Amino acid sequence: MPTEILMPALSPTMEEGTLAKWLVKEGDTVQSGDLLAEIETDKATMEFEAVDEGVIGKILIADGSEGVKVNTAIAVLLEEGESADDISSASPTPAPAAEATPTEAPAAAPVAAPAAPAPQATDGARIFASPLARRIASDKGLDLAQITGSGPKGRIVKADVEATSATAPVAAPAAQTPAPVAAPAPSVSSDAVAAMYQDRAFEEVKLDGMRKTIAARLSEAKQTIPHFYLRRDIKIDALLAFRSQLNKQLEARGVKLSVNDFIIKAVAVALQQVPEANAVWAGDRVLQMTASDVAVAVAIEGGLFTPVLQDADQKSLSSLSTQMKDLAGRARDRKLAPHEYQGGSFAISNLGMFGIDNFDAIVNPPHAGILAVGAGVKKPVVGDDGELGIATVMSVTMSVDHRVIDGAVGANLLKAIVDNLENPMTMLA
Repeated sequence: MPTEILMPALSPTMEEGTLAKWLVKEGDTVQSGDLLAEIETDKATMEFEAVDEGVIGKILIADGSEGVKVNTAIAVLLEEGESADDISSASPTPAPAAEATPTEAPAAAPVAAPAAPAPQATDGARIFASPLARRIASDKGLDLAQITGSGPKGRIVKADVEATSATAPVAAPAAQTPAPVAAPAPSVSSDAVAAMYQDRAFEEVKLDGMRKTIAARLSEAKQTIPHFYLRRDIKIDALLAFRSQLNKQLEARGVKLSVNDFIIKAVAVALQQVPEANAVWAGDRVLQMTASDVAVAVAIEGGLFTPVLQDADQKSLSSLSTQMKDLAGRARDRKLAPHEYQGGSFAISNLGMFGIDNFDAIVNPPHAGILAVGAGVKKPVVGDDGELGIATVMSVTMSVDHRVIDGAVGANLLKAIVDNLENPMTMLA
């Protein structure tokens, strides 16, 4: 029986993607591990591998198709002895419906049968298995939760199922009481907004996957995370002098440290100094992290990435600088792998380089906080001796998820960050 190849979930948050380019054509023979297509997620373009062997019988989704939902059939794989005639013509992939005008109703489209839900382990975790492996397991009465996968990222493939004896029947899914769904808040439709400006010239800009994801995640974050904000001014003259001294010594190695490199190091060390703040929100629990994995916002065309520097507290300033430049460069080219921009417990957003004095950032879940960094500006300050002087002052605001970090803990974390930046040599000891 022909097997459907489904649109994969290439990251934990992926719900849809763009099938950018097929790397195979109908009639090609593929083996497990062969590259099938290039798929654009909201963050990057990634290659999709075959998990079973066979012949590409039919391509259902064309190159360049946008908004393809995860688990949508994108092609049909034929097994040995099967031909294109075995592909049922009774359920062709429906063409996208034309956009209806306000004066005409869209024609009724055929409704496809709902796809079978992905198998779940007893603890609720999703089991990743190829469609062929699922069918064979069902025919043999096997429980996929009891089978160890040998495919990419532990996915269960045909060979795993065939090597397993029928020892346990497939458990019937437990009945679940659907959770009540809150009614969405009323909002103005896009057509209504456009109508307000019908007598003014404008150009519609289509939202790409990244912008849609940013809009959805930040709206959710602002509505669901109980933010509070802590603000401090930091005198950075000692840091600037120390940076200048280090850069002269590192010039022969082609390394030039930025103020942002010191901020990353200061945050990473502070998370070790105040370990109760080095945590993430996990829905029904808090995960207390051991290492300091710091995310840094990088602006790119049409959006932003937050690549993560893992174990930042253990790395030298020159190592952090080199790694940050590499991650930022590949982020702008949208070449980061998911593991390079997912994770971390705390983030940094630096708009000081754009001349912004201060601002408040939105916590990016599941992080517990984010440090918004403004520009260093010459200001009059009163010294410890009571004398008036001039200092370079950098304003920072720390946005905190109150579910994870309480006020006193947040204050201690920000104090540690300030101390590290005002006394930069001590955080290198």
